[in-house]
Amino acid sequence: MTPTLDGTLGIDFGTSNSAMAWADAQGKARLIPLEGEALALPTALFYNAEDLSTHFGRDAVAQYLAGTEGRLMRSLKSLLGSSLLQEKTVVNGQSVSFQDIIAQFLAMLRERATQALGAAPRRVVMGRPVHFVDDDPVRDAAAQQSLLQAALAVGFEQVSFQLEPIAAALDYERRLARESLVLVVDIGGGTSDFTVVRLGPDRMTAADRSRDILATTGVHIGGTDFDHKLSLEYAMPLLGYRHLGPQQREVPSRVFFDLSSWHLINWLYQPRAISQAQSLRSNYADPRLHQRLMAVLSQRHGHRIAHELEQAKIRCSQLDHGTRVDLSYVEPDLSSSMETAGLRDHLAALLARTVACARDCVQRAGLDDAALDAIYLTGGSSALRPFQQALQAEFAGVALVEGDLFGGVASGLAYSRG
Repeated sequence: MTPTLDGTLGIDFGTSNSAMAWADAQGKARLIPLEGEALALPTALFYNAEDLSTHFGRDAVAQYLAGTEGRLMRSLKSLLGSSLLQEKTVVNGQSVSFQDIIAQFLAMLRERATQALGAAPRRVVMGRPVHFVDDDPVRDAAAQQSLLQAALAVGFEQVSFQLEPIAAALDYERRLARESLVLVVDIGGGTSDFTVVRLGPDRMTAADRSRDILATTGVHIGGTDFDHKLSLEYAMPLLGYRHLGPQQREVPSRVFFDLSSWHLINWLYQPRAISQAQSLRSNYADPRLHQRLMAVLSQRHGHRIAHELEQAKIRCSQLDHGTRVDLSYVEPDLSSSMETAGLRDHLAALLARTVACARDCVQRAGLDDAALDAIYLTGGSSALRPFQQALQAEFAGVALVEGDLFGGVASGLAYSRG
């Protein structure tokens, strides 16, 4: 039997990236390396059909992009609370549910934590968004229950949950020298969560922090939604999205919406989906566009397009100038141009809804902007320049503080009592 440890393991199981931290009996948290020295890894699995092996994180994405025969799974967290979670799919000759695949990913995290710590952790605090599913408490509760079942199934003995923005606040609090009122902004791959919380060095030892939490809000918008929108604007038109056919009607858009959604791409590789896409040929006035669509589906380039759009978004945001979206693997010299103004304009509606959720959180707390000492940013998508610009415009004069975008929530979970 594997020996166990006293302490708390914090697991930030994210839509796009995951991280873990360990807090020992003295309460000091440290992030656990997950891939070499990397403290976070993509929430991705690749089932290698050539040698029937399973790969995780960057290794999984690299295997797929290298053209290895197999299946890539990403955005698994997006399935929590949906009917698709119990659907079965065949990977490496075995029929498994998506619930089982999530459990496989958690089992890998537990194994890597055990290797790093020298013994198996018993207690785990898992992060959860304010809402797994917007405006549906029943499905939201089912989502958390599914994640609980997966964690118990892989050997964790004591499992509790903490809201991800509150976990981020607990991590940020360790750096404060005085009491502060903070709006915590956690923009992940699948959700955007907000908390107004009172923090300070004299409050850290309190067993019950519920009175310090003034308001929480959340909306089911995150990095994958930004990528979805950008894919529809920069990649899918090259495959026929919004193309007018012989009858001056647009090609049916369902295939393009699914091809722009990480967790739905694999379904388009099924024979039935291929046949349905083939039947769209008569809806096209330009046969080259349909040929590109069929090439993407038959050669399974969907995830590669999604990956390229994500990287182009990051480049355009970080470098603050235009970049190319390379699609030459679909057709020689095929690409599109992403400009900073386009990035901002195409995401404007999603960003407005996200910022409105932040405003709602402050209003629910009964505060005006002058009462806020800082806005604390965590989650990979909070680094997106157009988002930070929109947030700063809404909360003019309030300082933006960028935290550990990928490890802060995990550290806060380890500090949390769940």
